[in-house]
Amino acid sequence: MRVFFAAPADDWTEWSDALRAACPEMQLSRDGDPADFDAVIYAPGYPEDGSALDFGAFANARIVQSLRAGVERITTNPTLTQPLCRMVDPGLAQGMVEYCTGWTLRCHLGMDALAQDGIWRGDAIPPLASSRKVTVLGLGEMGGAVARTLKTLGFDVTGWSASGRPVEGIEVMGAADLPRALDRAEVLICLLPDTPATRGLLNRETLSLLPRNATLINAGRGSLIVEDDLLAALDTGRPGHAVLDVFATEPLPAAHPFWSHPAITVTPHVAAATRASSAAEVVAMNLRRAMAGQPLMYLVDRNRGY
Repeated sequence: MRVFFAAPADDWTEWSDALRAACPEMQLSRDGDPADFDAVIYAPGYPEDGSALDFGAFANARIVQSLRAGVERITTNPTLTQPLCRMVDPGLAQGMVEYCTGWTLRCHLGMDALAQDGIWRGDAIPPLASSRKVTVLGLGEMGGAVARTLKTLGFDVTGWSASGRPVEGIEVMGAADLPRALDRAEVLICLLPDTPATRGLLNRETLSLLPRNATLINAGRGSLIVEDDLLAALDTGRPGHAVLDVFATEPLPAAHPFWSHPAITVTPHVAAATRASSAAEVVAMNLRRAMAGQPLMYLVDRNRGY
């Protein structure tokens, strides 16, 4: 099969060897007549001149496989008519589990409250995890994995998704239950995709429903939060602290007020990364399915946006 690699040069350096090792029968190229290719592997940032890729030129492509979990920058391309598959990589999910678990435990245990100043604070005993209520917004592959891990550690975990789709072992609330899901969230973990329905979901009104001194962890998409509303909400103590890994503008500008706010921790979009070493196998499996006319994995629903 002939596969066109529509991704920036840095991605070619990182991915080309891993993809060829995972799928030896593939002829991977960065140039040639688009009509000659059976599939397209795509990552945002291509073409590197800032223009939009003309997917229509790849008339014989049976699949467009994204190298990223987020596909909001692809689904809006009007030339895209081929089946689009998002990246669901075991390494990606594991990284997200580690990030969200680490920050949940750090906030739960109050690790940043213990100043190293010579004062013995023997009364600073945190509650057990079973007494800490956690809500996970978004129960896809990563959200479900995070919820199950925290449940295993003993936290009182509830999940929320617009569909209310069941997740084994987790109480799941549906769209109409968002106020109840927020009201109980001593720790709110946000792993929702970027869709018209999720943009601005956390705003002045909904943030006010959080318990006082709650912790908000957003590792999904920056568009979920109205940034000015979050700054105002933090001043009221709802939430008490925010750990933010994703933002409306990235990299986060140096003058942005998030950097200096005492109740915000900024991390530079590092919660989960797609690693070629593990994700190349996912790409290979989907390419083979496309060539064999089999159902594709992680096919994007264009109406839902993910």
